[in-house]
Amino acid sequence: MMTEIDYMRVAMAEAEQAEILGEVPIGAVVVHDGKIIGRGHNMREKFQDATYHAEVLAIMEACQNLGSWRLEDCDLYVTLEPCIMCSGAIINSRIKRVIYAASDPKAGAVDSLYHLLQDERLNHQVEVKSGVLATECGDMLRHFFRMIRKKRKTERKRQKEIAN
Repeated sequence: MMTEIDYMRVAMAEAEQAEILGEVPIGAVVVHDGKIIGRGHNMREKFQDATYHAEVLAIMEACQNLGSWRLEDCDLYVTLEPCIMCSGAIINSRIKRVIYAASDPKAGAVDSLYHLLQDERLNHQVEVKSGVLATECGDMLRHFFRMIRKKRKTERKRQKEIAN
């Protein structure tokens, strides 16, 4: 039987696939009755579509596999705290529980900026657990953005040399 850590490691493997594609390394999996029924990783750059977030793609696959838009008995594991859009998809698909790794102080809509998943004014509330493999997932994101900044700095330096 897989544990929360095991499922989060599968989500991390999805995040690694995103990074290989040059995407922000965020991964997600949907679990139903102990089985992974949906997987996703960021693919916004590849498809030039702002909605291609890991959570949305994992939810779409899970709905297809269950033959229903209602994921009432499902858990979503994701490497980064979901944003407003993804939180809306989570609520609308009736996911039971969200387990996320790293907090997102700039866009997190679960605990950081908003508390959408537990807002009693909405028609569905979601159980939330945070911090599962937070350090590892946070390190993956920090490394990715460090490399992006380094690459941009190198490119600006090269362009400056060409201009001179």
